[in-house]
Amino acid sequence: QVQLVESGGALVQPGGSLRLSCVASGIIFRLYNMGWYRQAPGKQRVLVATITSDDSTNYTDSVKGRFTISRDNAKRMVYLQMNSLNPEDTAIYYCNGNRWPRNYWGQGTQVTVSS
Repeated sequence: QVQLVESGGALVQPGGSLRLSCVASGIIFRLYNMGWYRQAPGKQRVLVATITSDDSTNYTDSVKGRFTISRDNAKRMVYLQMNSLNPEDTAIYYCNGNRWPRNYWGQGTQVTVSS
């Protein structure tokens, strides 16, 4: 059974930092492309950052220079370091793992940026 379990979401003040973590089970982790997506209230789920199986990264424009995605294949973990957070970053953040034709999602972790 495949599971992606996120953690690290919290309430944080503007300008603060958080690190999200996602642990994977049931997949050959090193072969999978991993990513973080987010869904704000009333909006669609959108891509935040991705990291391929060979460590190539991609970011949506609004988080470039503030967020960093990384992975640890030995621990089956993917991380999202988020700095300089602002209220527009408030959303549920979802971990994604994909290797065609398979695509898996975690249950999400809430990030709220507010003073």
